[in-house]
This record gives sequence, structure tokens and C-alpha cells, in this order.
Amino acid sequence: MSNEITEKEFLGHPRGLVICFLTEMWERFSYYGMRALLIFYLTQHFLFSDQSASSIYAAYISLVYITPVIGGVVADRYLGPVKAVILGAILLVAGHMGMAIEGSQAVEITVAGQRSIERDPFYLQVFYFSLGLIIMGVGFLKANISTLVGSMYDRQDPRRDGAFTLFYMGINAGSFLGAIICGLLLQYGGFSWGFGAAGVGMLFGLFVFLKGYHLFGSAGAAKDPVALQQKILLGLSRESVIYALAFVGVLVCWQLMQTPPLVGGLVGGTLVIMTLIVVFYAFTKCEPVDRNRMLVCLFLMSYQIIFWSLWEQTGSSLNLMADRNVDRVILGIELPAAIFQSVNAFFIITLAPVFNIAWLYLNKRGWEPSTPTKFALALIQLGLGFLFLVYGASIATDPTQIALIWLILLYLLHTAAELCISPVGLSMTTKLSVPSVVGMMMGCWFLAMAGGNYISGTIAAMTGSDTIAGEVVDPAAALANYMDVYYTAGIYSIGIGILALFLVPVLKHFMHGIK
Repeated sequence: MSNEITEKEFLGHPRGLVICFLTEMWERFSYYGMRALLIFYLTQHFLFSDQSASSIYAAYISLVYITPVIGGVVADRYLGPVKAVILGAILLVAGHMGMAIEGSQAVEITVAGQRSIERDPFYLQVFYFSLGLIIMGVGFLKANISTLVGSMYDRQDPRRDGAFTLFYMGINAGSFLGAIICGLLLQYGGFSWGFGAAGVGMLFGLFVFLKGYHLFGSAGAAKDPVALQQKILLGLSRESVIYALAFVGVLVCWQLMQTPPLVGGLVGGTLVIMTLIVVFYAFTKCEPVDRNRMLVCLFLMSYQIIFWSLWEQTGSSLNLMADRNVDRVILGIELPAAIFQSVNAFFIITLAPVFNIAWLYLNKRGWEPSTPTKFALALIQLGLGFLFLVYGASIATDPTQIALIWLILLYLLHTAAELCISPVGLSMTTKLSVPSVVGMMMGCWFLAMAGGNYISGTIAAMTGSDTIAGEVVDPAAALANYMDVYYTAGIYSIGIGILALFLVPVLKHFMHGIK
């Protein structure tokens, strides 16, 4: 840790934390603001069917959880976190601004009784290319901005946990504001305004980082600046080659976004390969205690494939249902469906401190649930959220509408579930993994999330309804179909959660004292 960092403080923390907080806040503002609009852009502007839109959405949210693994490795070995964050931010600004190029509205035409959709191929490609830019941008920025936070503190610094708590608040503040502001601009200005706001937000983030990155000193620099400038290909430096390869990555993601099944195959295949690698490593390189812990860690990661496949209905099928079948009128004003993507972030901000206090209170009395128990509780709460929504629909007087309170209750339960698995799982991975392969295991954690995100598209496609020019043909049938899928999802999630509770004693035994 450099003297430059320690000498400059703000409210007891290095001033660099403020830069990380604001940069990540604006990045999350842009990401979640755009995410809140994406499913509507696909179904209402480009007139994709619910099924096709869900597949594209799932491919996108899968890839944004894979690329940070690549971005982290490139920064660790070559660029350093500062240059990686700048590269990611530039790609994100370009991607979000590209999304704001709305182009002509797709048109549904009928010829000889056959319906077809005419989309402007140029603007459709601009859209896919913009997603490619965003995917690679997230890859370079997301992992490395967190690295910079950690680099400002010694491992034993008592301020370290507080710094990450503040940083986490920045993430959720950005998520909360992004969904609301971009959602309102969609309602009153159109898609270009909503996506444009996301781009402007990321531009603010880039500006803040460029103004303040000097505060990180040597902690943000490349490990070997000389090697970075070494000429290695056609007279180009290693750094230039990395930037060129990043653009090649954009081109690859551009093409992958047009073939969602290929994304699913890549994610699934990589998951299988990484599972085999971890199992092989555990049995050939680890002592019995470490081997058991590694295998338990891997097994618990499988829970989150189930968890995120259902939780990620938030941005796809639940978002569409909120637009089509939820009574959103409050005090005579109909609120846009997209702004309810902010509810999760609001509950995270309000509930995270409560959960932290509760875990500490229970821990002092020896009552804190073990990690496997928390994971099981997450699945049960996730399922209960869906079942409460189904119950709300069953007592509604209008077969086409459900009261808003039931959607809010679902998000409340899903947020509580998230707090039982997401931060707990990250901590679990660092505790159960052999120190020399923590990075690999963390990559497996995010890969499992990517797998769950992709499967979420398959589930969302099951909720799809018949539409004409982006409008649902039969709202009552659409609501009934949503509830059928969500009822099944709720029952399965609770059932798996209960089974997971029965497995807790076995898993705790093989964790050898780690909770």
C-alpha cells in the first residue's frame, strides 16, 4: 500500500474509495437502467416473441457474468486494475450510447394469412453490437474496480469490511436510481432517452475515474510496465495487442448474442469442464480435509444454478408481467413497469444491515445458521415469493390484473433469499477453497451464476404469450400462464430447499469445522 494512498483520506477512508464508490455507482446505474428496459425493447420495439426475447436476454446476462473472469485475469497479469477499468468504462459508454440509436420500429405484416416481422437489419446489428460492447465493458470494469477497493487496505486493516460495505451501498444506490430514472424516461421520452440516460451515467463514471485514478498510486498500476510496452506482434506493444484482442472479444460477443443456443452450449460445456477440473484437483492435489471442503464448495455452487434460474425472472418474465398484468395505478397515476426493477435494490439497501446485525447476534449465541442452511433457506424463500404471487392472482377480482402489493411482496422475499446466498456464497468460496485455487473457485462461482442466468431464459420462455404488434392477445390467458409456471417454480424451489435442509448435517460433517 503506497504512502500516497494512506496520506489522503476522507471520513477515515482513503480518498480513492470515493472514486471507486462513484465509478461503480454510475456503472451499476447504467447497467441496471438498461437492463430494466431490455426485455421491453426486444418485445415492443423489435417485436420479438416472448420466447425469443427471453433467450436473447438470458444470453446477455449469462455473458456479463463470464467476461469478468477474463477481465480479472488480464488485469492481474498484464494491464493492472486502473487501465482495465478505463478500458471497460470506455467500452460501456460506447455500448450504452449505441443502445440509444433506436432506429425504425419493427413492423408486423400479414401476407396471405401469414404474419411476419420486418426489422431494419442495420439497427438490429447496431443493437447486437452495442450489447457486445457492454458485455466486454462489464468484463473489464466489474472485477477490477472491486480489486482497487481491496488494494487500498492491508489484510488486517479494521476499516476493510466497512469499505466494502460502503462500496456495496454504491452498487445498490446506482441500481436503484438507474431503474427509476431510465424507466421514467422510457415512459415519457422513449427508448432512446432511457438508454441514453444509461450512457450519460456511465460517462459520468468514466469522468470521475479519470479525475481520481491517480489516488491509487502503485496499487492500480501494471505489475510489469516494461513488459506491457514490449513489442510482440507486428511492431505492436503487448498493451496494444491486449486492446485489439478486447475488440475481438466485442466482435465475438456481437455474434454470440445472435445465437443464444450457442451461448447456452458454451456455458454448459464450460461448467462441465470446470467441474471435472475441480474434482480432479481435489482428488489428486489435496489432503483429505481440503478435498472434502472443495467438494462441498462445488456441491453448494450447484444450488445457485437453481436459485438464479428462478430469481432472474425479475428482469424478464416478471418485468413483462408487471407491464401486462399488474395494476400499477397509485394515486391516479400509472407507474411504468420498468421502475419496479428498483425494488430489489431498495430492499437490499434496507435489509442488508438488518441481516448483518442478525447474523452477528445469532453468532454470539451460537445460533447462526451454517452456510448450507442459509442456502436452503434462500431456496425456500425464493419459492414462497412465487407462491404468494400465485395466491394474490387467485383472489383477484379481475382475471387480467393482480394487485401491486403481491409483486412487491415477491421482491421482498426474493431479496431476503438473495441475502442468504449471494454474499454468503462469496464468503464460503474463500473459506472452503484451497488458498492456491481461490481464484479458480471464484470463477466457478460466477460461472454457476451464468449457468443459472441462461436457464432463466428457458423458464421465462414458458411464460410467453401470443402477441400482435407487441400487444398481448388475451391478457387473462397470459396471467393464467404466468401463474402456472410460477406455481411450479415455487413448489420445486421449496421442495429442493427442504431436501437441502436434510443434507445440512452431511455437508457440515465434510466442511470439517468451517461454518
